[in-house]
Amino acid sequence: MKKLKRPAVIAFLAAFTVTAVLYCLELLFGIAIPGPLLFAFRWLTILSLVLYAVSRGSLTTYILVSMVIGAEVGYDWPSFAVHLNILSKIFLSLIKTIIAPLLFGTLVVGIAGHPDLKQVGRMGWKSILYFEIVSTIALFIGLAAINISGAGIGVQLPADASSAAVPAIQKQTWQEIVLHVFPENIAKAVFEGNVLQIVVFSILFGIAVALVKEQYRRPMVNFASSLSEVMFKFTNLIMYFAPVAVFAAIAYSVGHMGLSILVNLFKMLMTLYVALIVFVLGVLLPVMLVFRIPVRKFWKAVSEPATIAFATTSSESALPVAMENMEKFGVPRKIVAFVLPTGYSFNLDGTTLYLSLATIFIAQVAGIHLSLDKQLIIMFTLMLTSKGVAGVPRASLVILMATATNFGLPILPIFIILGIDELMDMARTAVNVIGNCLASAVVARWEGELVVTKDESF
Repeated sequence: MKKLKRPAVIAFLAAFTVTAVLYCLELLFGIAIPGPLLFAFRWLTILSLVLYAVSRGSLTTYILVSMVIGAEVGYDWPSFAVHLNILSKIFLSLIKTIIAPLLFGTLVVGIAGHPDLKQVGRMGWKSILYFEIVSTIALFIGLAAINISGAGIGVQLPADASSAAVPAIQKQTWQEIVLHVFPENIAKAVFEGNVLQIVVFSILFGIAVALVKEQYRRPMVNFASSLSEVMFKFTNLIMYFAPVAVFAAIAYSVGHMGLSILVNLFKMLMTLYVALIVFVLGVLLPVMLVFRIPVRKFWKAVSEPATIAFATTSSESALPVAMENMEKFGVPRKIVAFVLPTGYSFNLDGTTLYLSLATIFIAQVAGIHLSLDKQLIIMFTLMLTSKGVAGVPRASLVILMATATNFGLPILPIFIILGIDELMDMARTAVNVIGNCLASAVVARWEGELVVTKDESF
């Protein structure tokens, strides 16, 4: 298959060049190009990409190419594409079955199978310290970006904004937020997919197993270890379906929203994307350099889970692959199993950045001037409330509405965000996954246990 690689690249470059020239002739010089001809060359370009993906034989390449195919199908046949969402929902449902047993197994082994319980405590405070510093920086980058761009100033609300469907919101006190961390029923936590409650239960269970006699501890650790291995293999099986799920998710998004959705809110969208790029290059990259984490190898490890997260807008869908790849990268399983799941509730960098940006955007759209001290109070509130954001699609809208309610901001501007929220969710979810993967590598280096492998499989 590798012999096809070079011909595939040549075919892609040729088809892409011709397609680009045809569009330039039409857009820049007003030369009418027949629609069927443009259609044919677009698909020739895509077919050459498929040939390249087959020659590479890489799951990441298949996923990226399936995104392109999905966008084209959504553009060419939107009425058909909007019915494909069931395929991505099947994938997400299968992924959700993995989360609870995988977290339970890996955390119990990581804690009970480790002779030094003090290290678990050290990993805990180091993780929380890192999470708080990085997520706070993300909040202020979002705040600065929206104030500089002024993306919400002059935005016109659509006439049908009030008809959009928004999740119902119940205002939560800080006591309720704290209580939500601790499970009252582990079966209920698993059913609802509450990652933080599952993590808390698994940590306490792992500590309890570590404290019992060896004759009771060893069988439980062996069971948890076997469960982890089986769930990783289970993940590998499901990942064969990932390109199909990603294709369906992108096709549905383009078919449902259309390519013109960006016209009115392009400035808002670009503000978020630029802010996220600044965060990755200005915060995460220096962190990699400071902690001596190989940038190229790290990117190879996170590219697949980040791509899945980008396409499905779900951090959960990328969790199993992220855990597996970071272990291959050189982070010990006991650290991966502790840091990554904990980060899903405490270190959603992309989401926290988005929340600060979106809250000020709402005020700008409504014509409300917020003083600097009021904005800082909002940031402090988001530091707390954003910790309750689950790793599922668009859960941040719930937090956004709760924040707007708390500070007397109008709800109506949130309706216009719904139109492009899926496009914004793609980027912020991918950054969430990258940030959490980096956190596991940082804690491993901090503990002196990061050993970057020579595994070239990712």
